[in-house]
Amino acid sequence: MARLQISLKARALRYLSAREHSRMELARKLARYAQEGDDIEALLDTLEAAKLLSQARFSESLIHRRAHRYGNSRILSELQSHGIDADSLVNIKAELADGEIARAREVWRKKFNRPAADAAERAKQMRFLLQRGFSHRAIQAAVKGGGDDDDY
Repeated sequence: MARLQISLKARALRYLSAREHSRMELARKLARYAQEGDDIEALLDTLEAAKLLSQARFSESLIHRRAHRYGNSRILSELQSHGIDADSLVNIKAELADGEIARAREVWRKKFNRPAADAAERAKQMRFLLQRGFSHRAIQAAVKGGGDDDDY
């Protein structure tokens, strides 16, 4: 029995029903199934007009999924790789800056949960947080431990 061909719009809706996608990501996924005469950009424009595809919702979704494990640099880099415009990135950066120290402390606590015994261990802890995309300010506050976010 022959397999039924799914239209690009149905495939796009299937992807969007699973999770939010950026315009660039959805276009890349749909390009594999596009046939001659299919206009992916027009389909994406239609989905955006119907509010089924939204860069703002995608950004919020990605931030929600990543914020408890990663720092601002890593999150912003990932958003940029998904084609989010620079103006939106500036706003997102300002929103993320508020809680970065608390997030860094939580990630540090889950991984290490004790102060470094020596300089080598302290460097290891700092490298770990740096690889997660946290700022130097947040890393120092997390590794130092204790205190309030307002102190820094």
